[in-house]
Amino acid sequence: MTRVCFELQIAPDLVDEYVARHSPVHPEMLAEIAASGRRNYSLFLGEGGRLIGYYETDDDAAAQAYLAASPVAARWEAEMSRFFVGLDGRPDQAATPLTEVFHLADQIARTQPS
Repeated sequence: MTRVCFELQIAPDLVDEYVARHSPVHPEMLAEIAASGRRNYSLFLGEGGRLIGYYETDDDAAAQAYLAASPVAARWEAEMSRFFVGLDGRPDQAATPLTEVFHLADQIARTQPS
């Protein structure tokens, strides 16, 4: 399993509308996210429109490719693209990935005898 964390910046004046658009997300888009193989997907909103996303997947490249080819995801991302600052391309394909530097379960596992 791969854990993926990413960062995006929402235009501060559009934060309330962005949150409203996710309450709830269209059922068709939820189904596409699940069908892509992404699970345990969360978005966290920080001050000034800083958005952190997290999901788990068995094959991130396959999940990305699935969503890139999905007409449902293309429509959703086209609608959502206006919310983001400094983004070149579709939000789901152009988010800045973050590097994992600590994971509790991995470190505990390393301390256990094999």
